[in-house]
Amino acid sequence: MITRFAPSPTGPLHLGHAYSALFAHDMARAAGGTFLLRIEDIDQSRARPEWESQIYDDLAWLGLTWPTPVMRQSDRLPAYAAALDTLWARGLLYPCTCNRRDILAAASAPQEGAAMGPDGIIYPGTCRVQSRTGPRPLDTALRLDMNKALQAVETEIFYGAGNRHMTDNIGDVVLSRRDMGTSYHLSVVIDDAAQHITDVVRGADLREATPIHVLLQLLLQLPTPTYHHHRLIRDDAGKRLAKRDDARAIATYREGGATPADIRQMVGLPLHLAK
Repeated sequence: MITRFAPSPTGPLHLGHAYSALFAHDMARAAGGTFLLRIEDIDQSRARPEWESQIYDDLAWLGLTWPTPVMRQSDRLPAYAAALDTLWARGLLYPCTCNRRDILAAASAPQEGAAMGPDGIIYPGTCRVQSRTGPRPLDTALRLDMNKALQAVETEIFYGAGNRHMTDNIGDVVLSRRDMGTSYHLSVVIDDAAQHITDVVRGADLREATPIHVLLQLLLQLPTPTYHHHRLIRDDAGKRLAKRDDARAIATYREGGATPADIRQMVGLPLHLAK
């Protein structure tokens, strides 16, 4: 068994991150497996070295250990480009020049309605008629043609979503952003395969993204790990924790005198797997 925790260095880790990291760590250790840490820093406009350093400090303080060197997505751009080239050559991607305002306006038309999917407003397909010939364009966003992708794998995507759900409630997701050269959906699939991840442990908020990842794995002939979607840690009002919620940051608890055992108790994890 190989599990992983893959935070973005864009802010402090909070109790929700602690729960997910400890869950993945404990699962691997209990099975005699390996726990990996990966830094998802493809958004270089928001990633900061100081936040990455604090990730290492917070996780080490919690008692977690992992092999080094740590994989960082910013070092993996050639791998993402190769996957995009494969999908482009098969005619499964198309360039998209729409901005958020364009998408909202098109999706809010009377005959459409602004339905929401895992990535926000479901793309209405405005640019689907764009040319897909020639070299893969590098200066624009690229979307996955969901209908053609589903036809290419010739199987029903499950994990709670049939193919009709994929087209109607997910739509043509972005696989390469103009300013990144990739996207979360593409990079996470490529990296999980590269690290031989057998079990993905992540929050229930990412459950809706899982069918997208399974589809990409089928298209790119990559193994599909077992997905475990755990409960979310929420504040007293029932709201999901976010990085801007510094009051529940791991570092804040550390500075306040809490122990790693206290954190485990706060998130409802047993103490006997702490080491």
